[in-house]
Amino acid sequence: MTTTRWTKEQLKLAFHLYCQLPFGKLDMRTPEVILLASLIDRTSGAVAMKLSNFASLDPAITGTGRKGLDGASNLDREVWAEFHADWEKLALECFLLNAKLSQEKAADTMVKLDVDEQEGLQDFTGETKRVVTEQRIKQHFFRRAVLSSYRGRCCMSGLTDARLLMASHIVPWSIDKTNRLNPSNGLCLSAIHDKAFDRGLIALSDNYEVILSEQIKRNTDALITQIFLPLEGCKIELPEKFIPNNEFIARHRKDILVDAMC
Repeated sequence: MTTTRWTKEQLKLAFHLYCQLPFGKLDMRTPEVILLASLIDRTSGAVAMKLSNFASLDPAITGTGRKGLDGASNLDREVWAEFHADWEKLALECFLLNAKLSQEKAADTMVKLDVDEQEGLQDFTGETKRVVTEQRIKQHFFRRAVLSSYRGRCCMSGLTDARLLMASHIVPWSIDKTNRLNPSNGLCLSAIHDKAFDRGLIALSDNYEVILSEQIKRNTDALITQIFLPLEGCKIELPEKFIPNNEFIARHRKDILVDAMC
């Protein structure tokens, strides 16, 4: 077993995993931790400790009185900063590193995508298939990062059925490419809340309270009134990691909320 210092590649893989695990799963017994440990020739305990080092750098953790494990290195901080500067590059790089360490050909390796994400891939070939595959890998990372941060619960309704949950972008991915994989640009929402948020029928205040558009408040549909009207002014359930960025929330409220656009 190696006793050398952590390499930058190993730290990237550790942070990549940190993003995708709930805070309560940063544990040496977690299967994903054990798998990564075997890939980088370290103990599962050492990997769990490194994940806790990253937790100590996360404002969402420290801001609630919790803390990770003290002792994060300068290189840990450098990897944290690099991910935040280019989420897409690092998410894809870490997938390929994992494939390489698993002694599989990266070009022939597919991440275990959800059923919906796999659908239609067989219809693509060549360069188009590569581009589509890379996009699915990135989307898979964003979904896992967001859903794990919110403990697999819709932050507005409390729904926990993963089949009905979406990793919703606060600022649409088509508008802000830099932050389209940034977990702080994500909310875990049920499919119906996701659609309403995406269409600007609901938004959030800077205090994370739900704002209803005048359009949705005027809607007399029984299901709409039952689902959305009780939410007005209620604070969402905040994530364990990657608190929604207030700048993104303000941009959504200004540019997407239908009342603001009238």
